[in-house]
Amino acid sequence: MADSRIVFLFDVDNTLLDNDAVQADLSAHLELKFGRASRDRYWALFEGLRAELGYADYLGALQRYRLENLDDPQVLEVSSFLVDYPFARRLYPGAFAALARCGRLGTTVILSDGDVVFQPRKVRRSGLWDAVDGRVLIYLHKEQMLDSVARRYPATHYVMIDDKLRILTAMKNAWGEKLTTIFPRQGHYALDPRELGAWPPADLALGRIGELAECPLELAAEAT
Repeated sequence: MADSRIVFLFDVDNTLLDNDAVQADLSAHLELKFGRASRDRYWALFEGLRAELGYADYLGALQRYRLENLDDPQVLEVSSFLVDYPFARRLYPGAFAALARCGRLGTTVILSDGDVVFQPRKVRRSGLWDAVDGRVLIYLHKEQMLDSVARRYPATHYVMIDDKLRILTAMKNAWGEKLTTIFPRQGHYALDPRELGAWPPADLALGRIGELAECPLELAAEAT
């Protein structure tokens, strides 16, 4: 692949897509089908699995829930809810416009963490896969895979757009001035005072992802 002067790397959950709202919908669905106690048990299994694996695994948590409820056929219906969820409805306003703007300035790439089944499904059903012409990378820990990212999408400069300051900081430490970090303050991580206090600020902070379609991008332009 030919070098590009600039590559824009976009996170998905709570960056382009309102994943907090997806979780709220799943919670409501679980409570409706199974009751509050079972809903809470699912999320306990989910958090335990996330602590174990280091990433969110919705289907894996459902598998563990099933092992505790082998005689309940409604579990199968929950899997359909997850796999068929209308993710396109949960894109933040301006998400496609932000991708389009950056696509005129350089190459856009989805760079996400997640499992190998549900996360790609989310990216496809939301329309994000097609919006970046299939340039999608999904890793267990993306900040540990920067050599792979650079090999697949070589560039003079990179821009990472992510709602987690922890991720932006790790990538900045690895790539230094070769990277511009952009922080859309959306979702529970981006609004958590403890998270905000634990990490240095990004190069550019936005109130919402849609602002990326409108704001000047001198930081990225000057870096190239």
